[in-house]
Amino acid sequence: MAGRDVPASELLAEDEIALLRRALLEWGGPARCSDQLAVGMGFASMQDLLEQCRRLRAALADDVALAPVDWARTLLATEIVFVSDLAGTGFEWRTTTGLDDERTIRTLRSIQRKLARTVRPYYGQTPTE
Repeated sequence: MAGRDVPASELLAEDEIALLRRALLEWGGPARCSDQLAVGMGFASMQDLLEQCRRLRAALADDVALAPVDWARTLLATEIVFVSDLAGTGFEWRTTTGLDDERTIRTLRSIQRKLARTVRPYYGQTPTE
């Protein structure tokens, strides 16, 4: 699975896909992203992050195959928006998403394990196309 475009249904369970979609939605709501953080996550700018989150949410919903770089961006954006109170939703996660922290972290850990091979080329690197 490493190195090729893969639809979500080949990698993740429905609840895992739902978590990623919900996390990406947070960037257009309560999360606060700077251009610098967006670039660090592999996007061109904050505006590009918002546009790509819309595209990625739709691709996940429609089970469109995503490139490894998109999986890396999706995973990192989800991790940051869930955990960071400075830039993401952080302490307000449960309030804004309706998902409790314990279930979210269990689901996120499962996603991380399942995506490990797919995103391995991006460990410690800025995701670029």
